[in-house]
Amino acid sequence: MLIFFKERLAFLSMPKTGTTAYETALASRADMVISEPPMLKHAPVYRYNRFVRPMFLKVCDVELELMCVMREPISWLGSWYRYRRRPFMQGKPNATFHVSFDEFVLAYMKGNKPGFADVGSQLNFMAPQPNGTKITHYFRYEDQARLRNFLQERLDVHLDLRRENVSPQMELSLSPDVEERFRRKFSEEFVLYDSIA
Repeated sequence: MLIFFKERLAFLSMPKTGTTAYETALASRADMVISEPPMLKHAPVYRYNRFVRPMFLKVCDVELELMCVMREPISWLGSWYRYRRRPFMQGKPNATFHVSFDEFVLAYMKGNKPGFADVGSQLNFMAPQPNGTKITHYFRYEDQARLRNFLQERLDVHLDLRRENVSPQMELSLSPDVEERFRRKFSEEFVLYDSIA
């Protein structure tokens, strides 16, 4: 998570959306960088609302705008699947070497997910809170130019980004049946993604 106080902006760090590269590029420009532990680095809206927002509201009487990057839902799961196939994951319970991508997505769709498929939800990460706290600026991972331009204009910086924390390259596809079931069960994820300009 990156906080830019003067610009009244908090950049929430959705996992598997390339935000580590932005964190590296903008760390010296940010007023606050939360890079560890992962549960705070990747704090969703509800956690931001509970722990970070009150600090700025009560001490500084300031409400920050929230920005977040969302990835196309199947691509997002694909990145998690590939990420959990990195060499050092061999033999670990959350590794995905033993399952196909179809099996991974089917496991993700279960109510009680096995550990290797328990990767959270983009929709839940960005869910608006009852007090009105919500994402102000949505960006698609697949539209890096729009994200970069927004940050460069808002923060008056030039960004030099490097790829970081990248999942291994691998061609992935879902069988038509599994894809159809996933799109039906998680239709709200696709509606939100499709609504991002």
